[in-house]
Amino acid sequence: MTSQAPTNDRFLRALRRQPVDRTPVWLMRQAGRYLPEYRATRAQAGSFLNLAKNPELACEVTLQPLRRFPLDAAILFSDILTVPDAMGLGLYFADGEGPKFERPIRSADDIARLAVPDMETELRYVMDAVRTIRRELNNSVPLIGFSGSPWTLACYMIEGGGSDNYSKVKSLALNDPAAMHQLLGVVTDAVIEYLKAQHLAGAQALQVFDTWGGVLSPAMYREFSLRYLQRIAAELPRGEAEDRAPLILFGKGNDPYLEELATSGAEAVGVDWTIGLGEAARRIDARVALQGNLDPVTLYATPEAIRNEVRIALDDYRDGNAGSREGHVFNLGHGMSPDMNPDHVGVLVQAVHELSAR
Repeated sequence: MTSQAPTNDRFLRALRRQPVDRTPVWLMRQAGRYLPEYRATRAQAGSFLNLAKNPELACEVTLQPLRRFPLDAAILFSDILTVPDAMGLGLYFADGEGPKFERPIRSADDIARLAVPDMETELRYVMDAVRTIRRELNNSVPLIGFSGSPWTLACYMIEGGGSDNYSKVKSLALNDPAAMHQLLGVVTDAVIEYLKAQHLAGAQALQVFDTWGGVLSPAMYREFSLRYLQRIAAELPRGEAEDRAPLILFGKGNDPYLEELATSGAEAVGVDWTIGLGEAARRIDARVALQGNLDPVTLYATPEAIRNEVRIALDDYRDGNAGSREGHVFNLGHGMSPDMNPDHVGVLVQAVHELSAR
């Protein structure tokens, strides 16, 4: 899908390091359980998976935060585990335990059976959601599509769910690196096709969540995570010229690898709150845009404290970026939590726009 630029295009302009009138802001998990209207829609759907697999309801919860706050981008409401679910692992959600798989990867034979799913059959509901959201946004703000990183998806696929120490996935990587690379190879193929399909359906920017890359040692990160992120950035078809969908690579604990991520071919690197934006900006040296990085826990603070932390982050980025605010997308360093106060989100968004205005 091609189209004219959104009415509010500052998010896309910032990702391309073009001048903007103020720093754009969106928030990871901006559509979610902290909003009462989300909880009502989730109850209507009956389950999280029913919600994510219903394009009309996924569109509704995607748009809910934009009705409350002047955010500069919408992000598709979905889940990073849709891809392994479509590969046959059987995703389900256990009460109080998060996502789990009925058929986790346990052997080389399991890996050999994996195949890239068809994006317009097994994952048609995601593409229909993208198309529906684009229609309902009516070109007001850009829509972000996303995927989990190959390593992060592999963690869930092998562990069968969340993990405290990632013993199963790390053991496979250490004991049988060839099998791990075979798994990561097919998952990377699937991620590339998944993001490509989202872009063709209408997503105007793309983000890869490398949520668990930070659990790896530097050598293992470069072998089992970074090389596949670099491959995605190099091989993902994203359009041409102004229709090209910018790619953001986000990872928790990825600050030791900023220079390598900045030269991957992605347009932006997202960072968590464990590195100052000024230091990050100096290290990437204007090669790409930078996204981040307020500690989400800041949203539990008072409005005055939130405004102050926003000011600190904005000024830190500017000081590390040769006195300019260009090339910065304001975001949290990770996702929001269900018990956060929506009013505090409004304070944050307003503070970003007010304090960064030219």
